[in-house]
Amino acid sequence: MAGNSQRRNRRTSSKKGAQVGTGGHSRKALRGKGPTPPAEMRKGHAKQRAANARAKQATRRPQQRRGGGRTSSELVTGRNPVVEALRAGVPASALYVQQYIENDDRVREALTLANDRGIPLMEAPRPELDRMTNHMNHQGLALQVPPYEYAHPDDLPEGAFDVSEDPLIVALDGVTDPRNLGAVVRSVAAFGGHGVVVPERRAAGMTAGAWKTSAGTAAKVPVARATNLTRALETYQKAGMTVIGLAADGDLELTELEALEGPVVIVVGSEGKGLSRLVGETCDLTVRIPMPGGAESLNAGVAAGIVLYEAARRRA
Repeated sequence: MAGNSQRRNRRTSSKKGAQVGTGGHSRKALRGKGPTPPAEMRKGHAKQRAANARAKQATRRPQQRRGGGRTSSELVTGRNPVVEALRAGVPASALYVQQYIENDDRVREALTLANDRGIPLMEAPRPELDRMTNHMNHQGLALQVPPYEYAHPDDLPEGAFDVSEDPLIVALDGVTDPRNLGAVVRSVAAFGGHGVVVPERRAAGMTAGAWKTSAGTAAKVPVARATNLTRALETYQKAGMTVIGLAADGDLELTELEALEGPVVIVVGSEGKGLSRLVGETCDLTVRIPMPGGAESLNAGVAAGIVLYEAARRRA
């Protein structure tokens, strides 16, 4: 008969009796765990495996091409630098994120920007990030910038001739600040130039800092790297181009320089030392920028911008 079972511990009612409470300790289980992370950050997900493979491929040492070649990959570290680089459109092959990182506004913005651009997100433990960044203060974020592929110096005038224009090229002699290189690239883009040439040694290269200063214009202005800048300038001269060096004691003032209307290479030296001896002797002309305000010199980015503007004005 129902309710008269002799079996021990048999429930005879469907109603639950009094139970011991948890004291609120299980409330944490009810809290949300935040938005679902992107597929590239989910352990074991197919997209994460594909992202890992792409990142490993990007870190391999690439082959050099026709005298131009590539630089090695670079890591931008720290939350603010990484966010600024992503905002500026600096190309990146992977964003490394520390496991269990504190999810503040900068981290969220970095993840959003990287995800929008299709940059692989790689989760790494703190010791691995320390090793990758040589124990720099990475704050849990590291952006891998792929190697920059330099053009060959001969490519720059060829590109101008292909569109039936007189080449307008800037060569940098002894400029070691990547921000100056980025500023020159930006000015070349603004005033219709056809590229920038830098020496292979003792000179700034296309780093993340140069990319940021160029404000994205480095994506369309070729930068060539010359093994020997003097020989590259001599090759340009043989191709019919006038090589013009900027110097404080130049032979002509900028406003008198009619050569800017034709195919030219503008050579800019460092702010402190100016043009090196061999490069200065190779130049066909030297020109000075009039400075009625009395300043002794201008940095490379500003000086190149002024001359490029004058060239664009004359050509127009």
